[in-house]
Amino acid sequence: MLEEATAAFAPEHVVGEGGYGIVYRGVLADGCEVAVKNLLNNRGQAEREFKVEVEAIGRVRHKNLVRLLGYCAEGAHRILVYEYVDNGNLEQWLHGDVGPVSPLSWDTRMSIVLGTAKGITYLHEGLEPKVVHRDIKSSNILLDKRWNPKVSDFGLAKLLGSDSNYVTTRVMGTFGYVAPEYASTGMLNERSDVYSFGILIMEIISGRSPVDYARPPGEVNLVEWLKNMVSNRDYEAVLDPKLPEKPTSKALKKALLVALRCVDPDSQKRPKMGHVIHMLEVDDFPYREDRRTPRQCQGSPLDRARTYAKPVTESGDSSCYDGNTTTAASTPCRLHESLR
Repeated sequence: MLEEATAAFAPEHVVGEGGYGIVYRGVLADGCEVAVKNLLNNRGQAEREFKVEVEAIGRVRHKNLVRLLGYCAEGAHRILVYEYVDNGNLEQWLHGDVGPVSPLSWDTRMSIVLGTAKGITYLHEGLEPKVVHRDIKSSNILLDKRWNPKVSDFGLAKLLGSDSNYVTTRVMGTFGYVAPEYASTGMLNERSDVYSFGILIMEIISGRSPVDYARPPGEVNLVEWLKNMVSNRDYEAVLDPKLPEKPTSKALKKALLVALRCVDPDSQKRPKMGHVIHMLEVDDFPYREDRRTPRQCQGSPLDRARTYAKPVTESGDSSCYDGNTTTAASTPCRLHESLR
């Protein structure tokens, strides 16, 4: 049936490659469009990926996550069948040839950010055992014709039991999106996905890739460049020049603040994805704290945001990072003071 749906896996039906497999567009006998992922048998990796993906995505029922419709495991064949999302992926719309003006407005981009956050939150908090995606990136955010995002490719997903804070694993993921502590130690938990999501927000705001060696030396690394722009209060310079209109200063600063919190070098100070959704949805975040709490850490909005985003039963450390002697561009307290 799948061979017929994809014209015997014809090259002209290929819509993507990666994650140990090739993805084909297929049409079933009833006219239903599907995405057929044919996993490649590479030293057993494909089979392991298959088992993880089936176990993880088979339970998913969320509007911002790609749904697994079925699978095939016959002989050496490992095939997954997903719903077909018909408008490409976010990477194509951010970095592809879309002309001088992007069809992605600021509001559309923030809607994509929020929808993606909700999908990841479901993986972290709505499933048992919870799921860490491990490969959050723009090419894994599929879009429909109304720009609704769906997180795809659970081939690198790692299942965590409810009693596990982290697991140690062979580092997998995509260069530029991987959390530093995961890259250096292999210790994986939900905060690793939060870091990748922060990079994704920066990419959506700026239209820049996480790492781009075609840019001048000081602009190769997206995180460091954006931190430098924020420390210099040069906010509008970080915006994608293809944006059809500029956001308000308040909206831009909020998005930047959320992104910077997500990529905090200290993984324990990164918000959980549920807190990220709260920060994105609250209109006056982080400014409400200006009226409710005394100034902390020289009035850093990061610290007011940290208090605001957490339940009141949590104490939370709102101090500056101890012993940090790096430059202003990489000092979190100074960075977020710049966003006042």
